[in-house]
Amino acid sequence: MFALPTRGRILPMRALLDVILLALQIYVWIVIAAAILSWLIAFNVVNTRNQAVAMIGEFLYRVTEPALRPIRRMLPNLGGIDISPVILFLLIYFIQELIVRYIYPNVF
Repeated sequence: MFALPTRGRILPMRALLDVILLALQIYVWIVIAAAILSWLIAFNVVNTRNQAVAMIGEFLYRVTEPALRPIRRMLPNLGGIDISPVILFLLIYFIQELIVRYIYPNVF
């Protein structure tokens, strides 16, 4: 009844953890793209009246803002400096390390 886990039952859990780690890494790159695009818009390098730039900017804003908004609310006003992406990177890195060091090895 309580047999040791076989190799076939282990792989779905590890595959799920791999998918979570991959999704976190993709999200990091999306946040980087959003930060770079915001700098380019702020320095008038790209024109937001261009429909392609507006669509990409809107997508990046909608994807990153739900994670960045609570961090921005907790941070004090630092003038024109927004360090919320850096704090989000640290949180994502912490979650990745937690999965790799503590959860992944304990999945038989």
